[in-house]
Amino acid sequence: PLVESGGESVQAGDSLRLSCAYSGGEYYIGWFRQAPGKEREGVGGFNDHESANYVASVKGRFTITKDRAKNTLWLEMKNLSPEDTAMYYCAACNNAYSTCVRLEGRFFHRWGQGTQVTVSS
Repeated sequence: PLVESGGESVQAGDSLRLSCAYSGGEYYIGWFRQAPGKEREGVGGFNDHESANYVASVKGRFTITKDRAKNTLWLEMKNLSPEDTAMYYCAACNNAYSTCVRLEGRFFHRWGQGTQVTVSS
């Protein structure tokens, strides 16, 4: 299973770090988010053999790292804005890397329950 945590209510400009605990053996783990009334969107992802990848809207503000000893993937978010308000999910993809990095939910086979991030102006 995948278990997210770390979501909370913060102010615009704040930073926040989310975690995704996984059971191990996953090829690629991605972060997604879904805001109320909006479609789910990919945020970024991580694979042991490649650099982390990010969507344009979060590049430079979000950083994905991995603690292999703890089987935990971190999503560090800086300079948050109200537009970042969403439920954040991590998910696992075991397809080809070129497929996983597209961050399309249909290619991800295992999902966490999500953690809520709310950013107030």
